[in-house]
Amino acid sequence: VLGSRGPRKMKVMVPRIDEGTGQRKVLRPQSTSESMLERYKAAKNDADVMILKNKPPKWNDQVGAYVLNFNGRVTRASVKNFQLYNPSKDPEAVLMQFGRVGKDAFTMDFQHPLCALQAFGIALSSFDYKIACEWCAAHTPLPGTAGLRFDTLPLRRCVQMNL
Repeated sequence: VLGSRGPRKMKVMVPRIDEGTGQRKVLRPQSTSESMLERYKAAKNDADVMILKNKPPKWNDQVGAYVLNFNGRVTRASVKNFQLYNPSKDPEAVLMQFGRVGKDAFTMDFQHPLCALQAFGIALSSFDYKIACEWCAAHTPLPGTAGLRFDTLPLRRCVQMNL
């Protein structure tokens, strides 16, 4: 959240892709001590998972705000805007970006190693907890999910969401 604490910080833990087979590692914890959360808390070098981080925005004196370069894909400022990268690989390569393009519209771009389901789940996590709980409590589909549009772009997929 922007404000006295500065921009949001995100860490995303996802199963790693096996380089030999091209398949995702299957994680089947036999106990709570083997869960993804416990793996993260242990902070050990885990060959089965990778941790993605959001690119920290830079302060821009001209604008008077934190900014990220979305290369024209995101057109509105929002605390929900973010870009994810893999710090253990190439810190300049954005694997996923999500941002506001209208009053109630957002765009999401992602590429390998994320799949559409992972990227969509990560994007939803950027919304307010209270709103997510209201949607769950109502037991109705999320607003706008019927209008999802998937476009194929070179090396990435784009989802236009109207929420």
